[in-house]
Amino acid sequence: MEYRELGRTGAKVSAICLGTMTWGEQNSEADGHAQMDYALAQDINFFDTSEMYAVPPKAETQGATERIIGSWFKARGTREKVILATKVAGRSPMNWLRKDGSGTEQTPKQIAEAVDSSLKRLQTDRIDLYQLHWPDRPVAMFGSSGLAYRHAEAKSVPLDEILGALSDHVKAGKIRWVGLSNETAWGTMSFLHHAAAKGLPRMQSIQNAYSLINRTFEAGLAEIAHREQVGLLAYSPLAQGYLTGKYQDGALPAKSRKALFNRLQRYEKPQTAPAVERYLAIAKRFELDPAQMALQFVTTRPFVTSTIIGATTMEQLKTNIASVNVRWSEEIEKAIDEAHHAQPNPAP
Repeated sequence: MEYRELGRTGAKVSAICLGTMTWGEQNSEADGHAQMDYALAQDINFFDTSEMYAVPPKAETQGATERIIGSWFKARGTREKVILATKVAGRSPMNWLRKDGSGTEQTPKQIAEAVDSSLKRLQTDRIDLYQLHWPDRPVAMFGSSGLAYRHAEAKSVPLDEILGALSDHVKAGKIRWVGLSNETAWGTMSFLHHAAAKGLPRMQSIQNAYSLINRTFEAGLAEIAHREQVGLLAYSPLAQGYLTGKYQDGALPAKSRKALFNRLQRYEKPQTAPAVERYLAIAKRFELDPAQMALQFVTTRPFVTSTIIGATTMEQLKTNIASVNVRWSEEIEKAIDEAHHAQPNPAP
């Protein structure tokens, strides 16, 4: 397993990060414990979760994933072996995350409540990487409006106020480092500016979607990731399963996320299916498992700090982790670039 520096922290995280959002919904506590046991045995030292998980978000399962991680820490005594990342929700109408029943927003008060609640569920005294799950201001997210920026005015917490709130928890020892998620180039640079100008915590990472069918990160954020050492923690590298081929030709596997929740619209744009077919054909041509090829593509990008994988079965987990053993070649790179240029970013 390769290890890479997390931002400018000096800490080294595994090139594969264990994603956890299915635990508490599609996976049981026992499943989660087994996945963490296996990941740790494979030298993965980086786990990612969120106060909002399990997914899909709902009051009945909110916080379940963090509780499963916390019970594993207590049972195994493994806290010091893991660099743990979690997230605080951005502005939303979800009224079940806060004790007073209000919607979420990144105010100092709500951040304080979220930090303490996550620490309690996780049964730990600190969070290594605390991420803003999505911006508090109105921006297009989760593939909602493609590539175009559309300005909208709405109430939001100023970025320096958010950083100030995070700084209080860093000083208190509850958080070691901070990071972003689902953020834009403007937002990333603005946070960095406020941190430098006002002596506030520096963002160390950005967790955005990135895959063979969504390479929009490369357009502006990749240069920031490189020059500012705010590396990408790439989520949805398999495009919620589409790049494994399991939904090919309209297939709908039992217990798949699409069958259970029908929440995959981000990856069901008009040109997605033919693009996926191109990549599945490339995997077949080079005799590669399509999931492993898609994952190794992400992991080999120079601006990626870690590729976040998720699995509902141990077989999937083993396949995904073993993607680091795929030998990447110029021929594979060329074939993928040709496919990308023929049909770029069909599912941003």
